[in-house]
Amino acid sequence: MRLECTADDAPAVARRVRRTVTETVDVAPILEAVRERGDAALAEYEEQFGNDAPGIVPPDELAAALDALDPAVRAGLETAIANVRTVAETGVDDEAEVTLPEGQTVRLREVPVRRAAIYAPGGRHPYPSSVVMGAITARAAAVDEVVVAAPGHPTILAAAALCEVDEVCRMGGAQAIAALAYGTETIRRADVIVGPGSLWVQEAKRQVAGIVGIDGFAGPSDLTIIASSGADPEPLRLDLMAQAEHGEGSLVVAVSDDEALLHELEVGVTVHAADLDAALAFAEALAPEHLQLAGEAAERLAPRVRNAGCLFVGIESGTAFG
Repeated sequence: MRLECTADDAPAVARRVRRTVTETVDVAPILEAVRERGDAALAEYEEQFGNDAPGIVPPDELAAALDALDPAVRAGLETAIANVRTVAETGVDDEAEVTLPEGQTVRLREVPVRRAAIYAPGGRHPYPSSVVMGAITARAAAVDEVVVAAPGHPTILAAAALCEVDEVCRMGGAQAIAALAYGTETIRRADVIVGPGSLWVQEAKRQVAGIVGIDGFAGPSDLTIIASSGADPEPLRLDLMAQAEHGEGSLVVAVSDDEALLHELEVGVTVHAADLDAALAFAEALAPEHLQLAGEAAERLAPRVRNAGCLFVGIESGTAFG
């Protein structure tokens, strides 16, 4: 899809782009079935959706997956683990205390949950990065128990072993969210469920949010890149492709006032902006999960960005790295 955009019509163009991937799903029957019938319903849905039989993955299977992991993939995961741990530990606040003018003292303290569950998608492509981002962050926060829910792809299992999670539950989809929220005969309930996933998974998280904590509505993935003249199109194109591989529900958008640059970035939706102010107005109206600014002029927009889940400035800080 190719669209034109000015600052005045940016909200309308953004609504049109968002509608290309908007859909609704009904996960309530799945949640209710697992809540009422536990393991039996979980097994039925796993079979219906073509997954392996659900259950707790034994430690020797995790160890075997790690031993068989491609050394280059292992090295990449270890780098990611180190990076995520460094950032996560920096984000853990120390206890703080303040005394008010009237003499009362208020103490602020972050207390970790007892059991955190990380959902790792395993549909078209395995996402060990989801394991790393969730598990290592939970460890940095001193969570007592960290559990991963994912189909049993060897790379996912190897990542779970590298992150030293306490438990891996072989299950996926909305039924996995239900099992983690309500508990079954073999799956213990969690205090919080985090991680990306399909629309089914995210809608299930939304519906159980009153029973467990969730991180938010994350996924399927979307990425908007605002690029200006001088940006190298190849790494940007690769970033768009990396997000597009999440599936049909993923929205990838390239926005630029440079026609030639847009031609190099025709991976998903392309928006030709009248100028960079129009490009920013479009991105603010779209409110993407990931927003990347590339090119000297585009990067100068960073202080003005208000509506994005994550902001990446410069080609060297690409979305896949972030």
